[in-house]
Amino acid sequence: MSNLVIRIKEKYQLERRLGAGSFGEVYQGRDLQTGQEVALKLEHVNIDRSLLENENDIYEKLSGGPGIPQVYWYGHECEFRVMAFQLLGPNLENLLNYCSRKFSLKTVLLLADQLIPSFRHIHSKGYIHRDVKPENMLMGDGKQGNNVYVTDIGLAKEIEEPGERNCSLIGTTRYASVNAHLGVEQSPRDDMESLGYVLIYFLQGSLPWQGLKADTQEHKEKLILQRKQSATDWGLYKDIPDEFKKYSEHVRSLRSDEPPNYVYLRRLFRNLFRRKGYEYDHVFDWTALKFLEHLETEKRGAMRDTR
Repeated sequence: MSNLVIRIKEKYQLERRLGAGSFGEVYQGRDLQTGQEVALKLEHVNIDRSLLENENDIYEKLSGGPGIPQVYWYGHECEFRVMAFQLLGPNLENLLNYCSRKFSLKTVLLLADQLIPSFRHIHSKGYIHRDVKPENMLMGDGKQGNNVYVTDIGLAKEIEEPGERNCSLIGTTRYASVNAHLGVEQSPRDDMESLGYVLIYFLQGSLPWQGLKADTQEHKEKLILQRKQSATDWGLYKDIPDEFKKYSEHVRSLRSDEPPNYVYLRRLFRNLFRRKGYEYDHVFDWTALKFLEHLETEKRGAMRDTR
C-alpha cells in the first residue's frame, strides 16, 4: 500500500494488508474513535452472492461462542463491502512452519481441547463450516494470545436434511471428508472428520495423500478419496496415539443425521493429556520456541557487552 490514507466511513483507517482469505482482501486497521486495532475484510460489490455478507450474518448468529471472532461493524465504502472484526494473530499453518513442520502431542491436544467446543457451538447454531483447515484457525492477539479462533466461514451454510447431493467437492481437498469427495450433502460429522485430519496433520507434518501425481484434478481427487477410504492401510495413524484413530472411527461411523458425541471426543484427548502428565499451562510449541529465541538474543547481547 502507498502512503495514501484510506478510511472507511470515517470509522476505520486501513493501515496494512495482511493477506487474502478464501475471498476478499484482509487489512489491519484502526478504530478512529477508540484507537483499537481491528481487522478489515473487503469484498468488491461486483461479486454476486456475497460471501462476506454471508460470513457477517453467520458471525452474528455465532456471537459469543468459544473461538468465534467478534464482529464490530459491517457496511459499504465506495465499491467495497467491508467487515470490521477482531484482530487475530498468526494462523496455525504459519505456526506449523515456524515450528519446523510438526507440533508436539501436547500442543495438538491443547488445540483439540479448544477446537472441539468451537465446532460444537457452530453446529448447535445450525451451521456447518465446510472448509476446516489450519489456515482458517488463528491464534488470538495480545491478551487473547492463548485462544484459537475459527475463521473464514464464508463457505459455511445451514445444516440441511440428509440425502441431497452436490456436483463437486466443497472445501479444501486435503482435509475434506469422504462424503465431501462423494458429493454427499455435508453435516456436522464432516466438519469433525476434517478436524481429525487437521490434528493428525499437525502431529505428522503431512498426510498420506499429499503429493500425489495425476493428469487431472478429478483424477487426483479420486486417488485422495481412495487413500482416505483405506486410511489405516496408508499409515494415517502410524506412530501416533490410538486416540486419534478412535476419534476418526467414531466420526466416520455416524449417519448424516446423527450428531457427533463431542463430549466423548473431547474426553478421549483430555484423558490422553492427563495420562501423559501434561499441564494446562497454555505453553504451545511456538510459545516455548519464542521464549528460547528471546533468551538466545539476550545472551548474544550480553556477550557483546562484555567484549
